[in-house]
Amino acid sequence: MEKKIAEQLLKIQAVFLRPEDPFTWASGIKSPIYCDNRLILSAPESRSVVEQAIADTVKAKFPEVEALMGTSTAGIAHAAIAATILGLPMGYVRSEAKSHGRNNKIEGRLEPGTKVVVIEDLISTGGSVIDVVEALREAGAQVLGIVSIFTYGLRKGIERLKEAQVVNYSLSNLDVLVDVAVEQKYITPAQKEEVISFRNSL
Repeated sequence: MEKKIAEQLLKIQAVFLRPEDPFTWASGIKSPIYCDNRLILSAPESRSVVEQAIADTVKAKFPEVEALMGTSTAGIAHAAIAATILGLPMGYVRSEAKSHGRNNKIEGRLEPGTKVVVIEDLISTGGSVIDVVEALREAGAQVLGIVSIFTYGLRKGIERLKEAQVVNYSLSNLDVLVDVAVEQKYITPAQKEEVISFRNSL
């Protein structure tokens, strides 16, 4: 599955490599690589593969799940589609509570004790998804874990998830993706080493 998802991300050009002009991640890190999983939504064939993989992973790893919760904003659509496949309730967690109406941070019905799985598009340092997990826990939900589309495998992210006592299952990861990218001549072996060295340095 990891290779299949990596192939789909490369196929729809959701992965960008720019060592000479690094991207700035949400965490502030300057990176030679950027993965834009929002492009999955615009590619029906790849979207079907990814959403089914999310649903299959949720079902296999968390069979007792009662609802899916997407991260705002990137995880919302993926959570909605996967929830439809699985026939489950779905909601999402805002980065900040609304300043009007009911001042919600969590959207969708969530009863205390509900067993939920968080759906995230990408994990780098893990900060934003852990905020979501903590908000759900504060609301009384039982967070079974996270299913994400892609992870860079940063040490900081792995350590943060461990500290938060939450497990994450990613459909694919940086190591598999760069191997496939070299196979497809999307990047050179030297560029692969550059990207891996960057990741390992953090």
